[in-house]
Amino acid sequence: MIKTTYLGDLRTEAVHVRSGARITTDAPPDNQGRGEAFSPTDLCAASLASCMLTIMGISARNHGLNIDGASAEVNKIMASDPRRIARVEIRLEIPGAGLDERQRKVLEAAGRSCPVAFSLAEGIEQVVEFEWV
Repeated sequence: MIKTTYLGDLRTEAVHVRSGARITTDAPPDNQGRGEAFSPTDLCAASLASCMLTIMGISARNHGLNIDGASAEVNKIMASDPRRIARVEIRLEIPGAGLDERQRKVLEAAGRSCPVAFSLAEGIEQVVEFEWV
């Protein structure tokens, strides 16, 4: 369970009840906030990248592979009327030394099949680039 509280001044705090971990959000400057923390839409885009890496990690583990150190850069593009996420661009850098083409395809398919990717509205364009380093 997650408990989220409005703190005022366009900020919230979400608490993961089981672990006690906390996340503060702030509205972005282009939407009346100060941009001093993740915005809710930033978290949405970051969740997509985290989910992709997690599912790829599960697949890697199940296939006896290691992708420790894999990372993602996320760019979120907003649209207006109504204000929404229009496009999320993700560039994943995955340690690929020693991985053959088949193993890479398995991991890419796993990343593309993450629950967050399937949960986002169909109108949100998801552009994903895999870079094997």
